[in-house]
Amino acid sequence: MDDIRRIDLNLLLTLHALLAEKHVTRAALRLHKSQPAVSHALAQLRETFKDPLLTRRGAGMALTPRAQDLLPPLEAALDQLNALLHEGAFDPRQAVRRFRVAMSDYAAHLVLPTLVKRLRDQAPGIDVVVCQASREAMLTQLADGEIDLGLGVFPDTASGIVVETLFEEHFVSIADKRSLPLRGKLPLDKWLARPHVLVATRSDTENEIDAALAAQGRHRRIALVLPHWRASTEVLTGTDLILTVASRTLDHVSDDQGLTQFLPPFELPSFAFRQAWHMRRNADSAHHWFRRLVVDCSRPKPSSSIA
Repeated sequence: MDDIRRIDLNLLLTLHALLAEKHVTRAALRLHKSQPAVSHALAQLRETFKDPLLTRRGAGMALTPRAQDLLPPLEAALDQLNALLHEGAFDPRQAVRRFRVAMSDYAAHLVLPTLVKRLRDQAPGIDVVVCQASREAMLTQLADGEIDLGLGVFPDTASGIVVETLFEEHFVSIADKRSLPLRGKLPLDKWLARPHVLVATRSDTENEIDAALAAQGRHRRIALVLPHWRASTEVLTGTDLILTVASRTLDHVSDDQGLTQFLPPFELPSFAFRQAWHMRRNADSAHHWFRRLVVDCSRPKPSSSIA
């Protein structure tokens, strides 16, 4: 406790802004302070921690190893202090907050329409900023405090990351009905003989479908890679392409689009679609409320029939 008395707690807020922004001017804007005031605070912090904290690197600034070590426990401590001040007092209708959420357009299609309506009705002061990232990038951003929540498939997580299953999913194949008139099940060889569409943020991204094929010593030709789930079905009409995706991706596909859905002709395990956050958010009552809302808005609708 004696060490705490030696430092102005406002300096810790400035430290957090500096470490998060890696820029004195942006930290000043974030804190609504002048740049000289933040520069003076940085000098005090450097003296307190006996470390430069921020160093020049090219055109920008980078955290020192000591600063990188300080950021996670600093965020956890500030979150716990904030929770202590507001414990039992969270009122969504009065709350003013911004949540940063990473998700693909698959998750956005499933969750956002209901989530936004519920927020506007129940918590009009809460804003949401949505970004898109790979699952690996989401985990890094959660650890670094760049996002508050990530939605995706997380088979492996880093230390400090908490996951919660929103629903179980399975894979479905879909193709142009005229190009692929189905009479019974499609054999694997014929499935592999056709060109395929892969939905991924990068062409070299590992995916469960090709991993399952590789385990059988098989390989498919990927003729098109794109990062957009909805567009992936729209390119199928009038082509010989096959798309294999999570079943709820196809909620928007209607019977009059001339597409046929069927189960892939080999075993693909189902998977859990989850939300992930850093454990430092556990004591945040607003974050807890928001996670519960995401769970509620993720409930599956009745599934369509497939061949």
